[in-house]
Amino acid sequence: MARIAGVNIPTNKRVLISLRYIYGIGPSNAVDICKKLEIPDDRRVNQLSDDEVLRIRELIDRDYRVEGDLRREVAMNIKRLMDLGCYRGLRHRRGLPVHGQRTHTNARTRKGKAVAIAGKKKVTK
Repeated sequence: MARIAGVNIPTNKRVLISLRYIYGIGPSNAVDICKKLEIPDDRRVNQLSDDEVLRIRELIDRDYRVEGDLRREVAMNIKRLMDLGCYRGLRHRRGLPVHGQRTHTNARTRKGKAVAIAGKKKVTK
C-alpha cells in the first residue's frame, strides 16, 4: 500500500482514482499531478515504482495544501466567520444550512433528526 500525505491509498485502483482519497485532491488535481509527472492514465498504483511514488509525494508536499493543513485552514475560516458574528457565522454556530437553502421542510442532514412537538395534533379534514 502506498502512503502519500499520511493516507494509505488503495493499490489496486488507477492512480487518478487513488489520489482522490487524499483530502484536498479531487479529479482535476489528480489529472494535473499525473500530467506533471507523466504517469499514464491507465497505470495502477501497484504498478508504480518506488521512485514514482516518491515523486508524487514530493510534488503534493510542495505544490498542494492537503489533509491536516487544509482541514485546519477550513476550520479557521469557519471560526473566523463565527467570531465576526456575520450571518454565515451564525448559521454555522446554529448548525443550519449556510448557503440559503430551504429549512422549513428540508435540511435534515444539517439540522439532525426531527423532534416531535408535544401537544401538537395532526389536522384531519
